Amino acid sequence: MKLAQTILIMGLLALSAGIGVRMVNQWQTEQQPQPLPTFSFPDLNGTPHSSTEWKSKIIVLNFWATWCPSCLKEIPAFMTLQTQYGEKVQFVGIALDDLEAVKTFQQKTAVNYPLLISGDWAGFNLAKQLGNLISAIPYTVVVNSAGLVIYRHAGELSARELQAAISPLL
Repeated sequence: MKLAQTILIMGLLALSAGIGVRMVNQWQTEQQPQPLPTFSFPDLNGTPHSSTEWKSKIIVLNFWATWCPSCLKEIPAFMTLQTQYGEKVQFVGIALDDLEAVKTFQQKTAVNYPLLISGDWAGFNLAKQLGNLISAIPYTVVVNSAGLVIYRHAGELSARELQAAISPLL
């Protein structure tokens, strides 16, 4: 009997979590556009990069970490889309991780877009400013060429979903 109760409770918790994530994602999609705040984080060589560097392009900001399986799963699709849309779209990975872990990952994967190291809580704080109220990763936002955040997504993002968000902006 205790096993059945435990399974029921686990199932209800999983259902509640799923509903919560879905509600947050819907809220983020419906949220009004907001200006992208200016930020600056260093790349793997320590060179600082500002959000203003890509202001004439559509920007896809992806908050991720090397210890996050969902984050790692979506990166190959992002690399493909970066190649496909490179003239008009700039992907930027903001690693909520330490420098050495990201360097090791980059050596193995050769990500074709900038990877910035946010360190400490600066990346989580920026993601929160951009609507990530539950501090989920991966967390992805799309910024139009006018500098407005027009799309937000908590959790793993498929290439098809991202293309649907980007295509109207091209």
